[in-house]
Amino acid sequence: MINKPEIEQNGQSSGGGIPLLQYWAEKTLSPQGLQLWQTLNHKSACLACAWGTGGQKGGFVNENGESLQRCMKSVEAISAELLPPISRDFFQAYCIEQLQQLSSQECDRLGRWSYPVIYRAGSAHYERISWEEVYEIAAHALRKNPERVASYSSGRSSNEAAYLLQLMMRAKGSNNLADCSDLCHAASTVGLKQVFGSGTSMVSLESLQHSDCVVLIGSNAPANHPRLMNELIKLRERGGKVIIINPQIEIGLVKFASPAFPIKSLLRGGSDISTLYLQPIPGSDVALFVGLQKSLIEQNLIKTEYLSAQTENWQAILNYAQAMDWETISNTCGISQEEIEATAYLIGTSERVVFAWAMGVTQQTNGVDNVCSIANTALITGNGGKLGAGTMPIRGHSNVQGFGSMGVTVRLRKEIQAALEELLGKPLNVSGGYDTRALITAADEGKVDTLFCLGGNIYAANPDLTQAKRALGKIETICYVATKPNLGHFHGLGQKNTLVLPVFARFENPHRTTTESGNNFVRLNDVGKSHLQAPDADLVSEVELLTEIAYRIHGDEPVNWRKLQDTQYIRQLIGKTIPGYEKIAEIDTTKQEFIIGDRIFTEPKFPTPTGKAQMFVTPLPQLKTPTKADFGVGEDAPGISLILGTGRSYGQHNTVVYRPEDKYRGMPHRHCLLMNQIDGKKAGLAEHQRVTVKGDAGQLENIEVIFGSIREGVGFMFYPEANILFKAKIDPRCGTPAYKRVPVWVY
Repeated sequence: MINKPEIEQNGQSSGGGIPLLQYWAEKTLSPQGLQLWQTLNHKSACLACAWGTGGQKGGFVNENGESLQRCMKSVEAISAELLPPISRDFFQAYCIEQLQQLSSQECDRLGRWSYPVIYRAGSAHYERISWEEVYEIAAHALRKNPERVASYSSGRSSNEAAYLLQLMMRAKGSNNLADCSDLCHAASTVGLKQVFGSGTSMVSLESLQHSDCVVLIGSNAPANHPRLMNELIKLRERGGKVIIINPQIEIGLVKFASPAFPIKSLLRGGSDISTLYLQPIPGSDVALFVGLQKSLIEQNLIKTEYLSAQTENWQAILNYAQAMDWETISNTCGISQEEIEATAYLIGTSERVVFAWAMGVTQQTNGVDNVCSIANTALITGNGGKLGAGTMPIRGHSNVQGFGSMGVTVRLRKEIQAALEELLGKPLNVSGGYDTRALITAADEGKVDTLFCLGGNIYAANPDLTQAKRALGKIETICYVATKPNLGHFHGLGQKNTLVLPVFARFENPHRTTTESGNNFVRLNDVGKSHLQAPDADLVSEVELLTEIAYRIHGDEPVNWRKLQDTQYIRQLIGKTIPGYEKIAEIDTTKQEFIIGDRIFTEPKFPTPTGKAQMFVTPLPQLKTPTKADFGVGEDAPGISLILGTGRSYGQHNTVVYRPEDKYRGMPHRHCLLMNQIDGKKAGLAEHQRVTVKGDAGQLENIEVIFGSIREGVGFMFYPEANILFKAKIDPRCGTPAYKRVPVWVY
């Protein structure tokens, strides 16, 4: 635990600051600077994280009307979309084997997809094809047995495209609607739905601004959600507390210099963020939160009256925590009783506490239990259902939550099912269905004929890249809808046909669309214009693409698919079929963006069968420390076993890499292993030495050792490169892989 963190990493005394300003200057003063500024000011939602700005209030403005809210992630994402088109003769000059040698950053730097291409089995090259041939191949492939047809999607698209995708698939009778959220926040959705009856954040931006304590778990917000840092800075200024729980010390979570506060950033070196900083053993969140519950009970800081009136099964949670001995708790999570007690006191004596988390919590084999244990802690302190308090999962992609709201999920809400059955005039198939990991497994077993990918990078996002490549190679036809090349377009090739279908970016669409933030705010995106123009470019919108394919599959039944090219009509159907989205039907007229109904809880009334929160006992995980025998090496073999967490660098968004280095962590390139110096000495390793890292699925050689502020016994490497190392150990309740607890052998 760090009470008042004083730390400098790699010459940086805070996160953000001068490097951010230098990057802004580099991009905005470049030849594309004018385009970049115009796009930053466009009335459309940010392309980056689900905390982004934009919409009808303007590019730099958040949902509360506050300005200066753009971050470097926005600049990175927009700059990439403003790249010139891939040249007409590019794929004649470069064969698929050459393209497979590219890194993620090199793929992204190739430019924009600007015309449809196909890779046919037996060929050495992608080749350009017409849109008419695209529609013929795609429609033929999607007419296959619905049980053998699947989709995959990412949050880069709009609500309208998401709605069309699931409508097309469900009209076919398929429930194989995999989504990138299956690999990240599915545990949040499942756990929160179980406890509160709603699977999203119960905290709006306005509500967050009334809190006096934030507990941030398993998140590197300075890199992945920079705009959240502005809220933490303001919270500290009003006397609030920020408790960080993360095995790795991220300098930006200790101190952050935000460009939104230029005086503090430039003259004072940034703003203090963390009040307390705990570094638990990865995967031990349940043990830590049960310990917090135990200490809250012992310090008489629980809200018994609230629990009795607003929750069910609360006594079982208290009994479990009280019965658990301190030695077991501390040994499991690696945090001492004294540290837990100090943390519990801060939480218990605060009036309004927000519990926020990202994928350090969810990407575990017990991710759902982790989420429920956090929810239990919020409830026993009375922090569920009041202004400035509650649970707040921090979503990664800008509209990933919107896809779930639109029904792109294998776990369709009964209310949406009933409404869609009335719209389509027939029962829906909602049994089974492939989430993302189940889809890869099914494909590897030869059970999938057709895969339609609306954005995303299903190859690189998955664990065990060897299996992912093999599995995708057994699918007859794969369609990738994209704006820019990624690793999956060159490694995730189908057995017969692989098509890449270029579409407009969000700010280029010729029609209005909407997106949903991680805090349940729906934004309206204005029409735009692309810098990619004929004759060099031949793009379509996602809505046009999906409606044309759906028409060719279904004809005029059971809905008028071609009429759905009018996004205003799509929004009318969304308003009729998606609970909480009723206001979207009038948004074209009113221009009034809105918070989705029945999700933000400022009083303790929850959409559960009883109206009360449902509490569940969360058993402590049985965590096994990897041994030499697990890797088939002898007792006298040199090296060290570590628990590896994979994650993004500071110059990265999802699988897209914008810059190879990570200055804040001192990692100069993508092929580094961050580890504790004490572990290095135990293994006889020196900093910058090159090592081999071996997992249960593969190994990486020539990896550079970097010493950093990370817990002993823990390592960190960049995703997606490290995904080659490990097989998918998943939480069976949500299907999410344990990216944050990967046993590896380093030698």
